[in-house]
Amino acid sequence: MKKRFREHLARKPIEDLISDSHLDQSHSLRRVLGPIHLVMLGIGVIVGAGIFVVTGQAAAQYSGPAIILSFVISALACAFAGLCYAEFASMIPVAGSAYTYAYATLGKLFAWIIGWDLILEYLFGAASVAVGWSGYITSFFGDFGMGIPEYLSSAPLVHDPVLGWQTTGAIMNLPAMLIVGACTLLLVIGIRESAHFNNAIVVIKIAVILLFIGFGVAFINLDNLVPFIPENTGEFGHYGWSGILRGAGVIFFAYIGFDTISTAAQEVKNPQRDMPIGILGSLAVATVLYILVAFVLTGMVNYSRLAVPNPIAVGIDSAGQSLFWLRPFVKIGAIAGLSSVVLVLLYGQSRIFFTMSRDNLLPRRFAVVHERFRTPYIITIITGLAAMLFAGLFPIGLLAEMVSIGTLLAFVIVCVSVPVLRITHPRMNRPFRTPFVPLVPVLGALISLAQMIALPLDTMLRLVIWMAVGFVIYFIYGKSHGKKHPRPTSDEPITGILKND
Repeated sequence: MKKRFREHLARKPIEDLISDSHLDQSHSLRRVLGPIHLVMLGIGVIVGAGIFVVTGQAAAQYSGPAIILSFVISALACAFAGLCYAEFASMIPVAGSAYTYAYATLGKLFAWIIGWDLILEYLFGAASVAVGWSGYITSFFGDFGMGIPEYLSSAPLVHDPVLGWQTTGAIMNLPAMLIVGACTLLLVIGIRESAHFNNAIVVIKIAVILLFIGFGVAFINLDNLVPFIPENTGEFGHYGWSGILRGAGVIFFAYIGFDTISTAAQEVKNPQRDMPIGILGSLAVATVLYILVAFVLTGMVNYSRLAVPNPIAVGIDSAGQSLFWLRPFVKIGAIAGLSSVVLVLLYGQSRIFFTMSRDNLLPRRFAVVHERFRTPYIITIITGLAAMLFAGLFPIGLLAEMVSIGTLLAFVIVCVSVPVLRITHPRMNRPFRTPFVPLVPVLGALISLAQMIALPLDTMLRLVIWMAVGFVIYFIYGKSHGKKHPRPTSDEPITGILKND
């Protein structure tokens, strides 16, 4: 019994992780990405639904103009996790993100747990953002009299906390499925082409955001910013300092996705140097943009009027005809922004599945790389089809809650893994080192855990059911097929990655 339990905790030696990424040319990926690509990749996935939707809703319901402070707090929480991701990405420069890090530090069972959990962040995330994209594109076409029928642009299933599952009469959310299909095709064609497309999209949406900030600042009414911290209503989380804290938890969704950068390690020219730049650089740029947008938006419109799906459009409308010309550009920016988020999340999911397949925790066939495009086309297509199914059938609210709890669990495991690896492999070369260990990882884990606990009970129960299904698959397939790896001790040399003493 004890021996069987140890088999589940067998860690994959880090030298194997690195050598596996070079040995088999039929499973190797093309290294074409640099630091600019990575920063743009991060911005592409971070700056999306959060800045176009969540900012106004959190200000109206929880924080008021102090939503700026909520963004700072949430950014700090993500920075703790980001610093941990940066250390791992620099010393284990292969695809797989948190799955790979867990395999190296906590063992095969934990690697499977985090790999299965990351489906919630990436695959469900892509589906939920695609549903949001569908709403914007439907509205955009509607402005020109080309409305998409509701039965082809909404989910056929909805879930009510009291009434349970219900049908809506719709057939499918066709636009959501189409954007997922288009992004999947682009990812199959090649990572360089996908990166160029993402870079162009990022430039468009940042330009739109800067236009809003630049022209909107002239219409700020300082009276809208007073009081900066609205008085608490007597209920925790409704304004006051508790509202700022709750707002920080709500807008955490706006930062989801920066860890996608770590899935690209095997396609980066100089991962040890460039991965930390990509992770921390994209977080910094996104935070500055979020704060500036929040300041201008709450200055243009009283925060009480921002509990709408399109708060930036409300801000533009408040300026009258002076900024009416900007409204269609905002919708274009939102459509472009959400497109890049879908693309990057699908990219991240396919690379995690690719690595799990190479470890035989999923069928090895999934890890085959296309001879011409040098992309894992089979698993990319499977990922895209699954995301299309979820995007076409389920409502955005249910999907978004699962994305949040899945991401937070991943953050907890990664943060815990940093001090574990510092103890088990103290001599490893760490091109980037998380500062103030164990304080930073502990804070990152505790804040993420607290945010998980704050989510609705139904979401927690769905996570338990999802993980239970994952355990069944692991013990039926992954346990017997996974590669056998010796358990290295803390003194075992790690070939090729030790410091030069």
